Amino acid sequence: MLGIENLPKLAGPFLKTERKGPAAMIQQFEQDHGGGMAKDLAKNRRVVMPSWTEHEEIKELQKSYSRNKVRTTKYTFLSFIPKNLFEQLHRFANLYFIFLAALNFVPIVNAFQPEISIIPIVFVMSITAVKDLWEDQRRRKSDQKVNNRLCDVYDRKQKRYVERRWAEVCVGDLVRLCCNEIIPADMVLLHSSDPNGVCHIETANLDGETNLKQRQVVRDLPQGSEFVPENYSSHIECENPNNDLRRFRGFMEHPGKVRVGLHSENLLLRSCTVRNTETVIGIVVYAGHETKAMQNNSGPRYKRSKLERRLNMDVLWCVILLLLMCLIAAVGHGFWLSGLQNPIYMIPDDTHPALAAFYMFWTMIIVLQVLIPISLYVSIEIVKLGQIYFIQNDLDLYNPVLDTGVQCRALNITEDLGQIQFLFSDKTGTLTENRMLFRRCTVAGTEYPHHENGPFTSKHTPLILWECAVVPDPQLQAKLNTLSSAMRSPPRQQAAEISHILDFFLALTVCNTVVVSSPTQPRHVSPTTPSGTPSYTPSTPVTPALSSGAWSEDVDDIQKAKVNSADESESDDEDEAEELLYEAESPDEAALVQAAKAYGCTLLGRSPEQVLVVVPGTGPLSIPLLHVLPFHSARKRMSVVVRHPLTGEVVVYTKGADNVIMELAEADGNLGRRIVMERTQRNLDQYAREGLRTLCVAKKVLEEQEYEAWLKRHEYAETSIENREELLLESAERLETNLTLLGATGIVDRLQEEVPETIEALQEAGIKVWVLTGDKQETAINIAFACKLLRPTDHILMANCDSKETCEARLHELQHEIRQVTKEGVSEDDSSDCVLVIDGRTLDYTLQKELQGSFLELTCCCRSVICCRSTPLQKSQVVRLVRDKLKVMTLAIGDGANDVSMIQMADVGIGISGQEGMQAVMSSDFAISRFKFLRKLILVHGHWCYTRLANMILYFFYKNVMYVNLLFWYQFFCGFSGSTMTNSWVLIFFNLLFTSVPPIIYGVLDKDVSGETLLDLPDLYKSGQNSQAYLPSTFWMNILDAFYQSLVCFFIPYFAYTGSDIGVFSFGSPINGSALLIILLHQLIESRTVTWIHTAILLFSALFYYAFVLLFSLTCVTCNSPTNPLGIETKMMSDPLYYLVCGLTTVLALLPRYYTLEQSQKMERLSAQDYSMSLRQWKENKAAQRLSSRHVPQNLSVNADMPHLTDCIAEAGAVLS
Repeated sequence: MLGIENLPKLAGPFLKTERKGPAAMIQQFEQDHGGGMAKDLAKNRRVVMPSWTEHEEIKELQKSYSRNKVRTTKYTFLSFIPKNLFEQLHRFANLYFIFLAALNFVPIVNAFQPEISIIPIVFVMSITAVKDLWEDQRRRKSDQKVNNRLCDVYDRKQKRYVERRWAEVCVGDLVRLCCNEIIPADMVLLHSSDPNGVCHIETANLDGETNLKQRQVVRDLPQGSEFVPENYSSHIECENPNNDLRRFRGFMEHPGKVRVGLHSENLLLRSCTVRNTETVIGIVVYAGHETKAMQNNSGPRYKRSKLERRLNMDVLWCVILLLLMCLIAAVGHGFWLSGLQNPIYMIPDDTHPALAAFYMFWTMIIVLQVLIPISLYVSIEIVKLGQIYFIQNDLDLYNPVLDTGVQCRALNITEDLGQIQFLFSDKTGTLTENRMLFRRCTVAGTEYPHHENGPFTSKHTPLILWECAVVPDPQLQAKLNTLSSAMRSPPRQQAAEISHILDFFLALTVCNTVVVSSPTQPRHVSPTTPSGTPSYTPSTPVTPALSSGAWSEDVDDIQKAKVNSADESESDDEDEAEELLYEAESPDEAALVQAAKAYGCTLLGRSPEQVLVVVPGTGPLSIPLLHVLPFHSARKRMSVVVRHPLTGEVVVYTKGADNVIMELAEADGNLGRRIVMERTQRNLDQYAREGLRTLCVAKKVLEEQEYEAWLKRHEYAETSIENREELLLESAERLETNLTLLGATGIVDRLQEEVPETIEALQEAGIKVWVLTGDKQETAINIAFACKLLRPTDHILMANCDSKETCEARLHELQHEIRQVTKEGVSEDDSSDCVLVIDGRTLDYTLQKELQGSFLELTCCCRSVICCRSTPLQKSQVVRLVRDKLKVMTLAIGDGANDVSMIQMADVGIGISGQEGMQAVMSSDFAISRFKFLRKLILVHGHWCYTRLANMILYFFYKNVMYVNLLFWYQFFCGFSGSTMTNSWVLIFFNLLFTSVPPIIYGVLDKDVSGETLLDLPDLYKSGQNSQAYLPSTFWMNILDAFYQSLVCFFIPYFAYTGSDIGVFSFGSPINGSALLIILLHQLIESRTVTWIHTAILLFSALFYYAFVLLFSLTCVTCNSPTNPLGIETKMMSDPLYYLVCGLTTVLALLPRYYTLEQSQKMERLSAQDYSMSLRQWKENKAAQRLSSRHVPQNLSVNADMPHLTDCIAEAGAVLS
């Protein structure tokens, strides 16, 4: 933790320039650095003054900043061809084929016409170039549209605002925007038409969140009806451009040498939209590519799939196979030449046989080049686009309420969905609705159960703009009603309790960032107390309350105020309050504000300086808002500092995680406070056992001297540029000590529909499901039982440790206990019925290098793991540990900003478009709207995508190897001369055109198992986890099958035409025809689904081949120089032997493949009734086998560090209503 004594050291250069203006600062830099001020200054921070500044150094410095013109295109008119070629040459396959095409231009090794050899690579690279050009053209049009937008910029020469294109805006320009206009650059807010200096923006274009964010004018700037740019003479010093959307550090120095700290609340970000404010004026600090929006524009996501990595390895095997075949041909050619004795049919050549063999090696590389599938990579991209199309258009994954389906944001890892082994899930908003309902509370040690609380008024509300149906607890309502009675005051002994209650609900009302609006007004803020209602801010200092609550001595004042209030004003205020809408960044905040409203503590409006609330029995109270200390994941709490409207005291209201607040609350030897804390802790434990989200509320009253001392240090931290976050964190922690506990709340968050069925199916599929949540252990365990992550027969292992040594011993103890249970009769397989529950502190220890091995060894023995009180950083660390150490395929799913790091760390990241904005969705590979959709997305689409792509890749290798082997076998009969029995056009087009389209259709449409069967039998998913569709053995079996088929395809025509006088190309005609039929029918046999599309494509491929060769045979005389293919195909096809040879060859080649698949598909040919009976019987047998091996459930341990968990284990089977 940072100490206050370290503040000067942390502030760094800030201290040296604290009271210097721009000129003095420049002079100091020039003295210190010997000139070159602009360069040194720009290196550390940015100085911004109005663009019309007369200071030459500053003017030159601002000219060096980026202009506002943006360009997201990759190419220009001149750079497209060289740059695109350079990018495509990064692919090994492209380099390989360009090398072969160039090699074919060498006369001594060329195999056929050089012009023909370049056709395949030119064709493939041209398709890719056209696609890249089309995408870049779309980006260019988008850039032009953005750069040509207009905005009002102040022109000093014309003394008015003039319209300028966005591209012409510069750093230092003063820009004026109106409501609903988009912000052109990052600007510091100088003026707002709102009298409170407030502006609201919508950040949907940045992070997808539609709820409004509040921004405020820099402090100490004059806020009149008009802003005069000429009068603005301050300068800004801020940090250099970065991509952190939630951080902005800097200060503004006014002419009087007064500095004011700048925060993210003062910054309007490019691409956001101004809402609910007539006019705002700001000065541009970052423009163009230096804006935070552009700094975060990293382009499309790219991940390499597991199948792609395997594919690259098999391509290398094909290269090795190619080199081996070429080596055999080269050696054979050398021996063949050595054995010849001056043959009369060869032109005399002085080339040595060894050198000729070397030349032949490269000639064979050219002849057999199609062994490496050049069109495979393009085909894979097309197939994945087709798969994504069907996933996004699956009506079963469509949410009609939100009008959204699945979003596929990463285009190249669809097959990874079929190989998931570990699933890491957030809880709130992912497994649950994240639609909070205030259910119970405890105030001053008294618990109020709220038995009559109703359900949500609207189950499906797209935004956080709903009314939570909170029915007040009768007992608590009766106590508050004493304030509403105009005729009687509460007894003096009840004043302290009522004071606690009022403070509790006031904390719920003001300790938040909720934005208030109404159906008739964009935003409702009452900066001053309305006429006709009393103001309760005392004109003279009020004596501080002597009791525990600040309200205790003023209860009578509230009663008197009630009598003096006009009934009409009261009814008007009530009508107005009923129409208020609360727009919160978190559903928890909205639920708590709604709960306070149900008890009469209504939030009416908010401004940077004050909060307008209604307290029971009064009119509106204007509460001065001194400071807001926002929620921080390290502190796990937020606070507001206000001046009490009745006593004038400075009061800190804090709410946060119960374990944190309870540690900060002090009893100070006060027996009453200790009793309150003990009762509250018991209530919190009960809430957690019921699955409620718990939150504690506390307060602290500051003396004026104490507040002034803290304020000086806090302002110091606010104006710091370096280490500002650390200084502000230290400042907040210094304030949030010795708190007085007010009470706690319990909020219910229902499970989403079909979550238990989804988790059960995923576990049956062999996927280990981990839940990583920030909730208490009891809450997490209860939810785990409700969603069937935990079963009554499971053994629960608890790990809660206070030190690293204790953690290490605990891990070994749990491993020993698992072995003991195994020895007692539980089968080895059923040891996975253990579930580990670990808290955040223990998780910190296990993530350290020394304990990682023990932790992973323990988790491998568990069916599931539940990590409680985990931070966003811990979530990503857990995912990375499991992914890297266990070498498994991981999937992470979440819905909030705290899940982004986990989602990005996993192999597959899935975001849920829920109630916490769209950060998770925008960082994910796939986005869904409900957790239940994960079942079909993984078990069905994941399985299909993996098997389709794996089979298509294997098919590509098979058909290329099969066809290349035909050329290889021919070398044994032509002296290994590199000659071919087919013309070069057919040789090039055979794999590129004639047989390339059917595999694409196969990869997009084939279904090895129906979707209903995959959902009924999740065990079928395990084939993808084990990569059974693409094992090394499967690859080599396909290669061997290709060798067998090529032998049949070559030698049957060879023996059929032995002794005849047909030419070489005539001999190759039935071989090519047979090869085409074998390859096409081989795919037909492999296909589990045959539609009219499959049939049409197969017929088209066959007809296309024959149409091409017939046309070629009829018209081409010199197309294949020096040979003449004229009339060959027409003559061969007129011979009945041609058809006999093709038919016999095809049948014999495919017979083994057909017989093998026939045996494996018997189950699929059962009738619907027989299939259902077989399926039911299989499930019953499996369930009986599982139950027979299970024993009575045991709770292996409950850590002594947390004895209150014992009750939780015993009652953990409770299911949320």
